[in-house]
Amino acid sequence: MTSTSTLDTSDVPMTTSKYDDIIVGIKDGIGTIKFNRPKALNSFGGTLVLDTIAALRELNDHPDTIFTVITGEGRFFCAGADVTNSGKRRKDFKNDGEKKAWWLSELATGVEFVRSLIDHKKVLVLAMNGPGVGAGASWFQGTSDIFYAAQDAWMQVTFSQLGLIPEMGAAVNWAQSIGVHRANDWLMFGGKATADEMHKMGLVNRVFPTEGFHSKVQDYLTEMLKERSGKSMMEMKRLQNQSLRDQRILALFEAWQALAERFVDGEPAERMLAKMNELAAKREAKSAKL
Repeated sequence: MTSTSTLDTSDVPMTTSKYDDIIVGIKDGIGTIKFNRPKALNSFGGTLVLDTIAALRELNDHPDTIFTVITGEGRFFCAGADVTNSGKRRKDFKNDGEKKAWWLSELATGVEFVRSLIDHKKVLVLAMNGPGVGAGASWFQGTSDIFYAAQDAWMQVTFSQLGLIPEMGAAVNWAQSIGVHRANDWLMFGGKATADEMHKMGLVNRVFPTEGFHSKVQDYLTEMLKERSGKSMMEMKRLQNQSLRDQRILALFEAWQALAERFVDGEPAERMLAKMNELAAKREAKSAKL
């Protein structure tokens, strides 16, 4: 049942919009979308993705905002895909063509999510309040206009380790942000990067203290708007992104197709199962020692 989000007095006043798995607020020309599944580490379960798509549309046309901030509630920014139901996916396909079509349909909502980020008219600010994993470490970083991180935030991707590819156009929009060689090193080989490391590679604009992170980002952006024209900032974004947009949309389509083909191949399922078994064995060994 859908319910109106309650007021979070530590950040921004709520809108009247109703969402289940995000909190949306508007204050001082700044719209905020906060992922709100903290017990699930803000993974893409429930209605979080559909809620965010709707909120991006709402803020895209809002007459009183310049910035749209995407952030998370709790200690995590976003843990990416919710794998709790991965074992229930369909397996009875007649042929690879049917399997490919099914996977394209499964991935389509994510495509619209990232398309909504790419085409968003307001200045899009990623505010990583904590760790991002998988999609939480790749979908937003290259599509945002400005990127802030909490001191304790970190990112981790394991695409090739799981037989996957960089999702939703990340291979291209990351290269646009930090260069081809750095993007390849990160997305091909995977790994974990701290907020300071992200700042040094030129991906993060500013690192804020973890304590009071949301308020500090809000205050900083509010200060930026005091003596600056919001319309000028939005126009600069439009001019800058005009030449990048078509490349990003094409990369989004190509990645959608490529990821579906990977699932048709079957290697990701094998690697994911092996990883889950490995983690289960580690948990059992740890429990045995207690």
